[in-house]
Amino acid sequence: MYPRLVVDLKKLRSNLDACAKIVKEDGGCSLMIVTKGLCADPEMARMVADHPAVEFMADSRVANIKTYADEARAKGKKTVLLRLPMACEAAEVVKYVDLSFNSELATIRLLNEEAGKIGVKHNILLMIDMGDLREGIFYQNEDQIFSAVAEILTMPNINLYGVGVNLTCYGAIIPKQDNLGGLAAIARKIEAQFDIRLNVISGGNSSSIYLIWKEGLPEGINNLRLGESFLLGNDTAYGETVPGCVHDTMTLEAQIIELKEKPSLPIGEVGVDAFGEKPYYEDRGMMKRAIIAVGKQDTDLGGMHPTDAQIEIMGGSSDHTILDVTHTDKEYKAGDVVAFTLEYGAMLKLATSPYVEKAYIK
Repeated sequence: MYPRLVVDLKKLRSNLDACAKIVKEDGGCSLMIVTKGLCADPEMARMVADHPAVEFMADSRVANIKTYADEARAKGKKTVLLRLPMACEAAEVVKYVDLSFNSELATIRLLNEEAGKIGVKHNILLMIDMGDLREGIFYQNEDQIFSAVAEILTMPNINLYGVGVNLTCYGAIIPKQDNLGGLAAIARKIEAQFDIRLNVISGGNSSSIYLIWKEGLPEGINNLRLGESFLLGNDTAYGETVPGCVHDTMTLEAQIIELKEKPSLPIGEVGVDAFGEKPYYEDRGMMKRAIIAVGKQDTDLGGMHPTDAQIEIMGGSSDHTILDVTHTDKEYKAGDVVAFTLEYGAMLKLATSPYVEKAYIK
């Protein structure tokens, strides 16, 4: 059935091998693989759980982690919740998650309480905001950081596993020697002041991997969290290809449901489209226009690229995408399938959509 997301598991495994070599052998870090990009797809999660270099399997949604927690743990992997826990999910977090990212003491107190109820000690990674301005205690407020650590260390059912930072995802701040080095310096101060040893100093995500082959990670950073790097082969700081990786690990296949010659300009007064935006159209005369059965409800049209370079995406609505096939060598017809390579945003939405099938190349 179409539309479908075709996942090449052989290429994903090859990308994972390449990332593991860079992070573990060249960078000296532990490897945390992020599963949310493919919505914790079971075939992908099984492959990750089987990989000997992966130590942590991470996701932003507890619902996703629940689908593979037992298998991951059975194979010696720790499950990790990347998004700060909601108060309402504290009980599920301590049940299914081995390590959660946190910045709010009120939430950590709840986790401590819930962990006590089921007799477990829950690990947390205290997030430090090094300037990207998403989650974490702001790095300039060292008194707040040390005060939080002091209270955490009194909690009988919480283990301070380490500290971490997120960069690039919100503020687009690129990981550098100064901000990652600043995180490592804070970690050393915590260890010295409280006479403890932190297991993990997590230096970010797929935007940090480039430092390993460019100039090296700052001393003390010992963990990276990779999603897009292994899924699509990208360094997300500068958009370079991760050495040894490929980008075409998955494609969207969608079926043509209409093919007609029509004007390139809509006729009548232009208002706003289904998403409240006023579109702009260029007059190109009569066009051969194909409609495929996938739309903005399922994907990000700007993150799709036809494998037939002679096709152009004109736009779309919730359930339809319109293609210009006027100048293609192939004579397309209704029922034909058109393929697209994907950027991260398009892949993420397609993997999440219940209306998109998945198929695998093994």
